Amino acid sequence: MTGTTTFDLGPQALIVARLVAGVPDAALAGRTPCPRYAVGDLLGHLAGLATAFRDAARKDLGPTTDTAPDSAPPSLPAQWREELPRVLGELAEAWRDPAAWTGMTRAGGVDLPGEIAGLVAADELVVHGWDLARATGQEYAPDQAALDAAYGFLLASAEDGGGGDIFGPAVPVPDDAPLLARAVGLSGRDPGWAPQSP
Repeated sequence: MTGTTTFDLGPQALIVARLVAGVPDAALAGRTPCPRYAVGDLLGHLAGLATAFRDAARKDLGPTTDTAPDSAPPSLPAQWREELPRVLGELAEAWRDPAAWTGMTRAGGVDLPGEIAGLVAADELVVHGWDLARATGQEYAPDQAALDAAYGFLLASAEDGGGGDIFGPAVPVPDDAPLLARAVGLSGRDPGWAPQSP
């Protein structure tokens, strides 16, 4: 996966920020499509990954970019309603710099090319946006550029055989299903998941 065309993560970051604004306090303990995460955990994870990928874009490597993805989710910041949209905006702004997409960087404790880190950031925002929307009963239509990038990244990971360790086994989805459903399936989630699912 080389020769990636850069794109603006801002529209997808804004969509996720709007979903965050729609989360009622009463939903924080609710289930999500991620078995390890309640809604509050998912929000903490989003805050952590937004910070990590902001810093990865800036090549500002350190504790925020060294945390393994399977570690415990960061605690939900006390001022999460203000902090999470702010850091999502900072992530988007950092990836608008063409230099973010070049050279090497680090995220999740893994060294990787900047262009791949940008795709991973898109995937995280698209899939976790879906998680949050499903868990809280909100409508969700991801940004098309981010969705295309996320799907391409997930498909390449599945074909390389490396996706299972990160995402869990892919859930079969019909080839003619909407692109979001196919991306969600590749990420190891059931596109039909609902809070009352077993």
